[in-house]
Amino acid sequence: MIKIFTGIIEEIGNLIDIKKDSDLYCLKVSCKKVLEETKIGDSIATNGVCLTVTELGEDFYKADVMVETINSTTFKNLKRGEKLNLERALSPLKRLDGHIVQGHVDGLGEIMSILNHGNEIVYRIKFDSDNFKYIAPKGSIALDGISLTVSKLGRNYFEVSIIPTTIRDTNLINKKVGDEINIETDIIGRYVYNFINTKEESKISKSFLLENGF
Repeated sequence: MIKIFTGIIEEIGNLIDIKKDSDLYCLKVSCKKVLEETKIGDSIATNGVCLTVTELGEDFYKADVMVETINSTTFKNLKRGEKLNLERALSPLKRLDGHIVQGHVDGLGEIMSILNHGNEIVYRIKFDSDNFKYIAPKGSIALDGISLTVSKLGRNYFEVSIIPTTIRDTNLINKKVGDEINIETDIIGRYVYNFINTKEESKISKSFLLENGF
């Protein structure tokens, strides 16, 4: 079953432990809110990465992570005590306040600058990836699982303007220039791009129509 998230962070969790066991890593995350109505096998987006809950406690969950996921996300730099953005998968009764997020990281960005403009803070993110083509001005993007809107697009970077509340309620409050961040491009933008650029030339022509009695 496909899991969908909204990019609206429900809680900031704390990484209690990360251990490697054979070809998997096990994460243990302390939290409270996202445990409500959660059961083993459910999904929790953790810094924008869709993880399946393998164990539940009163104030924590555990999840196994493949080595490939560790190496291709900011998880490769995780340390005990790290603050993590958490969101449960979308339920049928939940409002879609952000945008459709899958929890599939497309690549790592680097924070180039953080500029304070009064009621908004502008983050410039460098993104040297083939997936950059899926980013559009005014389009949606998820940074560490946070649903945001692209305010500016450059040659190999984009900007997002963020209100102080979002900074305060997510792990962005701990981010600084030079830090890496998980990026998931907008799935709708991806589909539109692929449709436009892979659409086969129509075989219907005037001669075709005449030959077939039209």
